Amino acid sequence: MIGNDKNRAYWKKNLQYLSALLVAWFIVSYGCAILFVNYLDKIKIGGFRLGFWFAQQGSIYVFVVLIFIYVYLMNRLDKQHSAAEKEEAE
Repeated sequence: MIGNDKNRAYWKKNLQYLSALLVAWFIVSYGCAILFVNYLDKIKIGGFRLGFWFAQQGSIYVFVVLIFIYVYLMNRLDKQHSAAEKEEAE
């Protein structure tokens, strides 16, 4: 039963990470590229309007960064849970 509780805690934390990262991606990809495009178009980057940039490039870059953040968070979570398993075994 103890292992089951630890598995649930692990997956609960994993789902929290996924939810937060997906919300961030949604805000950037949908919010910045569609909902807030009129406000962002007032700013220009390299001659292109910021709303256009987010629609074409920005959401992809943010998605790649979020993948690296997820990998970092999951590696840290895996280390925490494997350290807890080692302590339990001793």
